[in-house]
Amino acid sequence: MVVPKYHVFVCTSCRLNGAQKGFCHQKGSVDLVGHLMEEIEDRDLSGEVMVTNTGCFGICARGPAMVVYPEGVWYGNLTESDIDTIVEEHFEGGKPVKALRI
Repeated sequence: MVVPKYHVFVCTSCRLNGAQKGFCHQKGSVDLVGHLMEEIEDRDLSGEVMVTNTGCFGICARGPAMVVYPEGVWYGNLTESDIDTIVEEHFEGGKPVKALRI
């Protein structure tokens, strides 16, 4: 069993019936998950970072949002550029990105 160093949860506004609708979804969170997964793969971090899409975190005004465990670091208002920064500084460098935290 692979035990990742980081487990990332990204709000994609997924509902119990599987439908994706809501603020984070409208703001492109599904595309952000795709971009995040590509960055992780491109940087050979697949064994260290696990990504899970989730339902609403209840902080819609701060979306798209993600939380990184085990630290419990929350990021919000994310863009593809922010994802690149998080992967480089947090996942590769080990330091959460203060400017993107919520």
